[in-house]
Amino acid sequence: MPRSSRRVGARFVAFVRADISGVRAGFFALLISSGGDLVTGVTFATISNTLNLLPGLVVLVPAAIGMRGNVFGALGSRMGTLIHTGTFRVSRRIDTQVGQNMSAAILSSLSTAALLAILAKLLCEMLVNGPSISIVDFMVVSVIGAILSSIVVLVLTMMVAAFCARRDLDLDNVAAPIVTAAGDMVTLPSLFLATYLLGFQYVTPVIAIACAAIGIGAAAVGIGSKALPIMRRIVIESLPILALAGVVDLLAGITIQNRFESLLKYPALLVMVPAFLEDSGSLGSILSARVSTKLHLGTLGEDGASWRAAIDDVMLVYVYAIPVFVFLGLTSTVVAHVLDKASPGIIDMLGVSVIAGFLATTAAVIVGFYSAVATYRFGLDPDNHGIPIVTSSLDFLGALSLILAIVLLGLT
Repeated sequence: MPRSSRRVGARFVAFVRADISGVRAGFFALLISSGGDLVTGVTFATISNTLNLLPGLVVLVPAAIGMRGNVFGALGSRMGTLIHTGTFRVSRRIDTQVGQNMSAAILSSLSTAALLAILAKLLCEMLVNGPSISIVDFMVVSVIGAILSSIVVLVLTMMVAAFCARRDLDLDNVAAPIVTAAGDMVTLPSLFLATYLLGFQYVTPVIAIACAAIGIGAAAVGIGSKALPIMRRIVIESLPILALAGVVDLLAGITIQNRFESLLKYPALLVMVPAFLEDSGSLGSILSARVSTKLHLGTLGEDGASWRAAIDDVMLVYVYAIPVFVFLGLTSTVVAHVLDKASPGIIDMLGVSVIAGFLATTAAVIVGFYSAVATYRFGLDPDNHGIPIVTSSLDFLGALSLILAIVLLGLT
């Protein structure tokens, strides 16, 4: 082994030992995240009939799920920065740093939900063959689903942040996997519940108008509130990137929609989809959050030195990825067997998970690092931009990786 490789390996071992509790917490958070997202996968496979009856709704699913992770994963990243800088204080007052961050997350979640409904309908008309549900139906499902899920995920995010602050754990290793997994687990059932409001001749349009008003009002309050400058800055900075992230997530949904019938051949693959996309995004988000913190603390160098300073973090992401995707392939097979869902077999399931996982992790490393560095050097807060860019990009790139692995193994 070359001497330089041995030095890098020795430095990485020392890096892990120096923060063994944080590394261990991140690993278990990813496993918990994968297990939680299997529940989402089961829900995804179970409601496939509803998705067939409401054409185009599949397009909204990754975007709606991803948006909860984007918004509240970014909130977790900002809380991690507050903890590292010693300014994290839990308070019920809206004018505190924590209060304004929480308010910004809720307003961003509601306003982007209304926007996603409009974008989903437009993209369905342009890129999906066949009919799709109406803009009224998209609006009701998207905004009502956002309201139901945002409250739960907000509470969990703050509980995790407070727990990490008390136990002196690195929130950067924990927030992204747990928060985005919670977003997945809560959002999909919330969307499903919202579908029960569809099909009423007069009631559904009225609810849709109210939902649109909520979305517009949330954006107006966030942008126009000069009394809460931190909240206003976060909303103004976040909305454009969240809108772009929403478009990318919708493209991921279109990728899945166009292959949906093929995935129905083996529902075990549907069980895997949410957890796979979540794990890919979480790995990139961990790197983005860690790089973001180093940028804030001034410990990341310039240009080539940036990569050298972050090489241990990059290696950690790959170390996390190996057991996570093996675990995902095994557990997806077991869950599908228990639920009597057709599966191509454990070898093929492992092959899909590991091959697609390697591709997605490589994409996660590239996107996670450069999104944090680029936004910081443009004078923007990487806590607001890094995770939305990473999770949305990885939803799309993860979906492509998954479909590519399925095609390579001849499972279509």
